[in-house]
Order: sequence, then structure tokens, then C-alpha cells
Amino acid sequence: MNEICKELNDEYEALDAIVAGLDEAGWETVTPAEWTVKEQIVHIAFFDGTANLATTDPDAFRQHAKGLLSGQAEFLAQMEGLQKMACPSLLEYWRKERNALVIALSRMAPKGRLPWYGPSMSAVSFATARLMETWAHGQDAVDAIGASRPASNRLRHIAHLGNITFGWSFTVRQMEVPRDPVRVELISPSGEFWIWGPKGAQDIIRGSAESFCLVVTQRRHFADTDLVIAGETAKKWMSVAQCFAGPPGKGREPGQFPKRGA
Repeated sequence: MNEICKELNDEYEALDAIVAGLDEAGWETVTPAEWTVKEQIVHIAFFDGTANLATTDPDAFRQHAKGLLSGQAEFLAQMEGLQKMACPSLLEYWRKERNALVIALSRMAPKGRLPWYGPSMSAVSFATARLMETWAHGQDAVDAIGASRPASNRLRHIAHLGNITFGWSFTVRQMEVPRDPVRVELISPSGEFWIWGPKGAQDIIRGSAESFCLVVTQRRHFADTDLVIAGETAKKWMSVAQCFAGPPGKGREPGQFPKRGA
């Protein structure tokens, strides 16, 4: 768990460094997801807080999750309270909760189970999901304020999630899951090749790991990336790819952003 926890913490720190220096106007900038930058951080901070609860007091978390999912006002008010915080206080809360979460996760066995809002998750999958959420919502903030965020090899975790949720991307839309295998060949930020899928597959996706991660987290339409997509199944997958839980995401429209690599 030490490696994934370190990388999760690094992802938190990278986003913190981007938003910590924003003025009030920066925090209120509307992102492509139609949330403000502050609302993006509120979302991350809230679920880091509940994730910390899940790791330290599973029974209390189950009670919280039941109340939140049933729409009980006292639980919905928790997120509203974060939204009303001054930005320095919000950052302080987020840092406290995420640090506690990383410490708690680092003490768990990788296969240890944790409750969540849907099915329970292994500790390593839980940490990976928090890294993906932080990076994805952070991308919205980066896009909104025009910040620079160098890609890192932490993207491998997100790329892996993107690949293992191939079936989910169709199932969540009540679509039949294609049977044709897809090979994914990505170039990592450090220049390594990351590969998923069998040799000889007729459907192939090639390009940068960052572009693939932007697509599977629905932060870019595949047409606005450097991905080269061969085969009907591969193209269909990239049009619906979704590596996060919940209902089908809205995604982004083609041409919404400048084409990467152009």
C-alpha cells in the first residue's frame, strides 16, 4: 500500500499547489463541468472526508451512506457546510481529511475491504479511485483557470482503471458489451510503453497515456486527443468510456478543446 498511498498523496499535493494561490475570482471560475473551482474542491474534500470515515469507522460510514443516499437533510448539509466555508478554511479541512485518509489506508492490507456507496472495495482499489477522482476533478480546475499541470506516471493507475472498466462503460448505458478484444498501447509521460489487451487484436488504441486518461474520465472527447483508434469496437468504447461509478456521464463535446498534439 505504501506506493499507491504515496502517489495518492502526490496527486493531492499537485492539485493543492494549483488552487492554493487562487484569489476569490479564481475560486469562483466556472469549470467545463459547470461547477466552480471551489465546488470541485468541495466535492473532493467531502468524499475524502467520508473515505477517511470509511477507513476508520466503517459502521459510522454505513450510517452516513444510508442517510446521504436517502436524502436525509442532516447528511446533505455536510456538503453544503463545506461550500459555505471560506476558501482557506476549506483547504485546511481538505488537508486534514486527506492526510488522515492516506495514513489510514497505508496501514491496511491491499486486499482489506472497505465499505463505500456502492459495493465494498479493496484498499488498493479504494486508493486508486481517490487518485483518479482527484486527477479528474483537478483537470476541470486546470482547464478553467488555464493552469499548467505536467503529466506524471501516476496516470498508470487511471489508465488501468480505464481498461478494466471497458464492460462497465457499456453496461451503465444499458448497451450490449462488445465481445471483440481491444488492445491499448500508450506512451507514458516518462516514455515507457503501457500495454493492455491481446496481441493480434483487430481493434487498437494508440497514443499518449494522458489523452487516454482524459477520455476515460470524460474530460475530453477522443476527437480532441492524439489517440489513434482502429476498429469499430475501439471507437464505440472511446465514445462511451467511463472509469468512474455512478450514472452515465455527460462527457465533453468534440471541438470543445484544442486538439492535443496538433
